[in-house]
Amino acid sequence: MAVARKCVLMSDQKAKNFAHWAKLAQAELKDIPVETLNRDYGGIPVQPVYFGEGAEVPGAEPFTRGVRATMYANRPWTIRQYAGFSTARESNAFYRQALEKGQKGLSVAFDLATHRGYDSDHPRVVGDVGKAGVAIDSVEDMKILFDGIPLDKMSVSMTMNGAVIPVLAMFIVAAEEQGVSQAKLEGTIQNDVLKEFMVRNTYIYPPEPSMRIVGDIIAYTARHMPKFNSISISGYHMHEAGATAVQELAFTLADGMEYVRAAQARGLDIDKFAGRLSFFFGIGMNFFLEVSKLRAARQLWSEIMTGLGAKDPRSKMLRTHCQTSGVSLTEQDPHNNIVRTTIEALAATLGGTQSLHTNSFDEAIALPTEFSSRIARNTQLILQHESRITDVVDPLGGSYYVEALTAELVEGAKKLIGEAEAQGGMTKAVQSGGPKLEIEKAAALRQARVDRGEDVIVGVNRYRLDVEDAIEVRDIDNAKVRAEQIALLARVRASRDEAKCQSMLAALREFAAMDEGNLLDAAVAAARARATLGEISQAMEDVFGRHAAVTRVISGVYAQGYGDDPEFASIAGRIEAFKKSRGRAPSIFIAKMGQDGHDRGAKVIASAFADLGFLVHMGDLFETAGEVAAHADELKVDAVGVSSLAAGHKTLVPELVGALRDRELEDVTVIVGGVIPEQDYDFLLDCGVAAIFGPGTNVLSAAFSVLSQIEGRLSNR
Repeated sequence: MAVARKCVLMSDQKAKNFAHWAKLAQAELKDIPVETLNRDYGGIPVQPVYFGEGAEVPGAEPFTRGVRATMYANRPWTIRQYAGFSTARESNAFYRQALEKGQKGLSVAFDLATHRGYDSDHPRVVGDVGKAGVAIDSVEDMKILFDGIPLDKMSVSMTMNGAVIPVLAMFIVAAEEQGVSQAKLEGTIQNDVLKEFMVRNTYIYPPEPSMRIVGDIIAYTARHMPKFNSISISGYHMHEAGATAVQELAFTLADGMEYVRAAQARGLDIDKFAGRLSFFFGIGMNFFLEVSKLRAARQLWSEIMTGLGAKDPRSKMLRTHCQTSGVSLTEQDPHNNIVRTTIEALAATLGGTQSLHTNSFDEAIALPTEFSSRIARNTQLILQHESRITDVVDPLGGSYYVEALTAELVEGAKKLIGEAEAQGGMTKAVQSGGPKLEIEKAAALRQARVDRGEDVIVGVNRYRLDVEDAIEVRDIDNAKVRAEQIALLARVRASRDEAKCQSMLAALREFAAMDEGNLLDAAVAAARARATLGEISQAMEDVFGRHAAVTRVISGVYAQGYGDDPEFASIAGRIEAFKKSRGRAPSIFIAKMGQDGHDRGAKVIASAFADLGFLVHMGDLFETAGEVAAHADELKVDAVGVSSLAAGHKTLVPELVGALRDRELEDVTVIVGGVIPEQDYDFLLDCGVAAIFGPGTNVLSAAFSVLSQIEGRLSNR
């Protein structure tokens, strides 16, 4: 076989590596000669791959240098933008437009009501329907979502964990009614529930029945859906919650081990299902660390799968989707986010991802507009077509720095994985709360560094604009969307064979109670009979129960990041003076209303305020406005702090203010923090909110403002 031109004479090891690579590459290229991958840069010959004296080859175990020999030199990564909002019809129009403009795969974002297994007419989801994703109540919604999109030709990723059984069942039935068999379906269902108990909190059932669901889906897809990835094991949400790179690596891969063992416990051959496992990582701003993280992940997974009994090299490949960081986006000077996303996208691609989502620059403010979505999508298109990074496989391989970082990450992750294994695996570790606590500590320390200015965020804690330009944002009419969904739900229930539907739900309930049979099998039958998402979820909840997390607030970590800082000491001194004059500490209740489980911001605020001297009460997740008001009344707090990241603030906050008023608690200070478009500020202030804190707010400044608000209201009594 002819080989590609070389710029320098190769050593024996380099020549051996190149020959090994050329053989693997030719197998991937089939009838296309390897030499076609050569490039010429104005008289400079460029090979598709380069080697040092090390023995690692792209496409060969342990896959540190990539899961395919040719990587992007033959085929670039898949542009897979995560999107979904409002109704299925509006999301469908958005998808079709994106596909026409260069997007290659679909990634569906569901609203929080869907995630948590509630139909749109449920009283607990009034503010959540259609706000942070698309509302799916029945097969009819799923059919509309993919109308005109051929599911035998389109790869579809669905980020779903809590209501994973009904969502996947409805996807299967919608495809059937489009004329597409299960065997032809390509895509991924996230189905990664363990991380939900650590960070994202869109769980429904307790850990053990949740793990049963994971295993049932792996078994079902292995039998009926050979092209479909049964699980996407996610580190992304850990990254967003504040995990370090080592924590993200270790906990994600340890979760993966747990899922493999769950499938093996069902008698499945590891080499029969392992090739349908995939991963999902977040990519932040530490460029070389993020590149190295993906390389370390592949190496570690290869070793782990070998240890679990995998023989087929394809079973040991870590295939991953990546998403640029949401937590790195800033509300302040938001056009800087375009640069941040570009840097993160470059790290993901140089790290060897198989598909990528790039965030829109306005996502720290609201749902992305068509304008911002186009820039995000074009960021990837420019990297693919203009940057020439696709010409060479693993171009950073052999970098002294990258290789050293990769080795350090491998070593650190192995230590944490070992600690989880010593507890009996990640299910046990998650139940102990240890990983969740460690991630929260890391988040608090990071926030302290940002607030102190040690970690520079351009436009936030340095180089601030004097005046911020207004940004056009997408606004979803929650009431209108919910009314439309309720109307469609009513039509579905009125037109179905009710007896047949209830019979299928009873069978599902029986399967769950007997701990036998496959839950997805039974759910597909129920979905065909037009059982709704909420009804299918409730049938299993009747047996499994609904999980309620124990809320804990860490202490001392945020303060540790400040030491003897004078600004910290000044605010702590003001609070101490408050205690002396009032005979008590200023008190605040931190609330998460609606079905938004993202609690990083709430936890950081709770920890920091407690360290400053506030008496902090942390509410449970998923509470209603009435429940929060009842807590405020019982605890006699000075303030209620509402954390909102899922666009439900215009519905839920006025409800809370009204509920406090009904209890004659008008003197309680209401503050709101999170992803709040500036255009909504006046609306919230007019409702009675005292202060609003967006992403990037300095926590000490927030504490000063809240204390001033409390003191002002108390002095007016």
